[in-house]
Amino acid sequence: MAPIQLKQSPSSAQTLTRGGATEARAVVRESVRTTAAATLAAPPVVPSLHPPAADQIQAEVRFGPAVDGLAVHAAAASSRILCCEEIDGRRWNYVVDVEATGTVRRGSSAVKAVSLQTPAAPVEELISFIRSYVVPEGFPDSVTPSYVPYMTWRALKHFFGGAMGVFTTQTLLSSVGVSRNRATPGAVAINWILKDGAGRVGKMLFARQGKKFDYDLKQLRFAGDLLMELGAGVELATSAVPHLFLPLACAANVAKNVAAVTSTSTRTPIYKAYAKGENIGDVTAKGECVGNIADLLGTGLSILISKRNPSLLASFAFLSCGYVLSSYQEVKSVVLNTLNRARFTVAVESFIKTGQVPSLKEGNSKENIFSPPWLKHTPVIIGPRFGDAFQDPASFLATQCLFEKERYIVTYNPSKDKIYALLKDQAKSEDILKAAFHAHVLLYFVRLSNVNRSLRNRNKYDHSKLESPIPTNADFVAHVAESCNIVSSSYGVFKRKAAEQGWIMSDSLLNPGRARLCELKEA
Repeated sequence: MAPIQLKQSPSSAQTLTRGGATEARAVVRESVRTTAAATLAAPPVVPSLHPPAADQIQAEVRFGPAVDGLAVHAAAASSRILCCEEIDGRRWNYVVDVEATGTVRRGSSAVKAVSLQTPAAPVEELISFIRSYVVPEGFPDSVTPSYVPYMTWRALKHFFGGAMGVFTTQTLLSSVGVSRNRATPGAVAINWILKDGAGRVGKMLFARQGKKFDYDLKQLRFAGDLLMELGAGVELATSAVPHLFLPLACAANVAKNVAAVTSTSTRTPIYKAYAKGENIGDVTAKGECVGNIADLLGTGLSILISKRNPSLLASFAFLSCGYVLSSYQEVKSVVLNTLNRARFTVAVESFIKTGQVPSLKEGNSKENIFSPPWLKHTPVIIGPRFGDAFQDPASFLATQCLFEKERYIVTYNPSKDKIYALLKDQAKSEDILKAAFHAHVLLYFVRLSNVNRSLRNRNKYDHSKLESPIPTNADFVAHVAESCNIVSSSYGVFKRKAAEQGWIMSDSLLNPGRARLCELKEA
């Protein structure tokens, strides 16, 4: 900035000469003050008011003259607009008091913020306040579309869980003797500590199953919720047999702590599936807040109901049904982009039948969440022992030649009605994925063959008591050879279409066994 030129008159020059530095400094200060006042008194240039960009979330500060919408605030000669600020589409003006000459008023150093929007209604303010606690910032653009149904069912599940907690706590206290003064405080405390200690032991023992939380996430999550309800039922049973309080309470607490481990271990992967970008912490915090709010509401409602002494069995049945149904729908609404065994089976079967790989939402919706233990049947085994896969050496030799160029061997054992994919010691991740795909292709051919064979046997032996011979591995070598031709031409297509749908394949999620076939070393 160029220095300010001061025009000196003859008299002022004499004054500077005689008066020295004091009078010179006074003249300079007066000139600077006059220039600043002229700058503040200049008429403002009004820029056009444009709507904020949709993705603009940071504060934007505009220095200089006022905008058109602030003419009302700037009309008074006693105020001056310093700058305009914008945050998330909302605008403020910052003004300062000035003198009539345009200079800043002495003694008025505070800057005032003037809002440019109409004050929101109390209901809107309340909704905005609640949203800041229960939904992530940038919602709904910051999460996936399946986030809303998941959180809805999760909140409902916590509501029923909180209500159930009131009844179970009352029952436990009554059974241990607190309400009837049948036990000393020391005995009550010891029983309660032993109950909690047993639960912690169960939590530690179950933690060793940690790897299963990665590839069977949904199944274990729902099983954990079922275990939670089983624990609640055992706690309620203490009211019928109070003298068995300690063993029943310990068993119930073990079940509940195992369920807690399951819930904690599967929570982060589920929230990660809903987060867009690096907002996993925000999604987790808001999700837990929703769960706590629903839990408190359920607890409060249950307290009001319990004062009327309702039927314990009827209350437990109603709340348990609501809890289990909400838990099932909650897990069912989770959309994961990884292919574990269940989703891999859905994807391959759809590809074989239609030639298309299902979308993420369709594949997750068809995934089997729960199978009763007595009906659980795994038709495909990856990485089994040799003795489980083959019945005799001849069948192995007949099958081995078909997989000389592969790092795996696939066969069918009719005695166990299972497909086995044996892995060689050179098998890598890609080989394991291909072996799993091959096993499901062979399973499809075997099922068709079994259906046709059962129809032929029914027609042939309809009026006879003769039994058909038991098939062996060698009887299905032709199907194995046919599946090899299909896999060689279709596996690459399957991988490409799966990637187009957004699926991520990993051999670790298929949970292969540790057994490997090794080459024989000649002596």
